[in-house]
Amino acid sequence: MAAPVDLELKKAFTELQAKVIDTQQKVKLADIQIEQLNRTKKHAHLTDTEIMTLVDETNMYEGVGRMFILQSKEAIHNQLLEKQKIAEEKIKELEPFLPWGMGSCPFLFSLPVPL
Repeated sequence: MAAPVDLELKKAFTELQAKVIDTQQKVKLADIQIEQLNRTKKHAHLTDTEIMTLVDETNMYEGVGRMFILQSKEAIHNQLLEKQKIAEEKIKELEPFLPWGMGSCPFLFSLPVPL
């Protein structure tokens, strides 16, 4: 009688371990993506800060593929602000995948995973 219960427990535990591994991989991927988006946001902010120190009539070149397009300072400034805003939105979309955003499943990260 104990054998069927043991098999059911073993099957349930194996499924739970598979879910843990899958969840950990998703968390790592989300963390990597958030790091990249934070770098993009910081780069855009620093570039914008430096651009704003220039006089308003300064024309700039935007790199597009293998060419450069002449743009006004204001156009470049708006593009950088938009890039920062998009990065911030994507970060907010990814945050629920992180452990502190998964309030209903905190025990998944405390289980030992066999190697």
